[in-house]
Amino acid sequence: MTTYIVKRLIAMLVTLWLIVTLTFFLMHSIPGSPFNEERATNETVQRNLEKFYHLDKPLYVQYGMYLKSVATLDFGPSIKKSSQTVNEMLGRGFPVSFELGIVTLIVAVLSGITLGVIAALRHNGFIDYLAMTIAVLGISIPNFVMATLLIQQVAVNWGILPVATWVSPKHMILPTLALATGPMAIIARLTRASMLEVLTQDYIRTAKAKGLSPVKIVFKHALRNALLPVVTVLGSLAASILTGTFVIEKIFAIPGMGKYFVESINQRDYPVIMGTTVFYSSILIMMLFLVDIAYGILDPRIKLHKKEAA
Repeated sequence: MTTYIVKRLIAMLVTLWLIVTLTFFLMHSIPGSPFNEERATNETVQRNLEKFYHLDKPLYVQYGMYLKSVATLDFGPSIKKSSQTVNEMLGRGFPVSFELGIVTLIVAVLSGITLGVIAALRHNGFIDYLAMTIAVLGISIPNFVMATLLIQQVAVNWGILPVATWVSPKHMILPTLALATGPMAIIARLTRASMLEVLTQDYIRTAKAKGLSPVKIVFKHALRNALLPVVTVLGSLAASILTGTFVIEKIFAIPGMGKYFVESINQRDYPVIMGTTVFYSSILIMMLFLVDIAYGILDPRIKLHKKEAA
């Protein structure tokens, strides 16, 4: 177990290094400078700014300096918001994005599993067809389109919920629904398919023959095994939710990390782009690792020490 975790941690560090390296060189391969659009900036001031942010140095020197700063968790100052450091921006934006992301994931998982189980238990019935229709719509409609529809109908036409900003729990409802619809639909379809397969297994028939109640059969025996495929996709779903927050936070004017990331790309704010990329990548890599551990816990047939030998 310990050896497996150590190997995974090393692999995670290598993966993170590759992401940082690719992002750094791809970002700098785009022609131009962050100061090119500053019309009021003369050449002397521009050279001084490039010197201050080390943009006048060779690219390999900049790369080495950045790796050193990342190792100390110092992402440097923002180019466009010179009074702020990237660490300060992440410190303000991450709690908001984390709150939105974790609530969205909980809503998606709980509603998706519930919908999938009900559809499987009412197989080929009206509820099954209705649930799968909802799931297909959820997968088909992008989250930014769903966000627009929710704003227009719920906020503008009905006036029930606020449209933007992040002040009270009410402001969380619309962006959460917009983000959760797609993952919920995927989980519902996976749960339904897995439940239908599990319900035909011999141990389920044995449980029924022993006279166990339907509730106990479903929740104690069937659901646990049916959740294994769901657990395997939680990492990728969490990734889609986190990347989805980029657009959703911009649409709903939520002061999270996604808003900073989108703005930094538009403004070519190199330190913010790199800082948010490293931060997001670290979170996603860690979540995939935790999902792998959870999969081994849920399925006793999977032993981590076997993976060590593989």
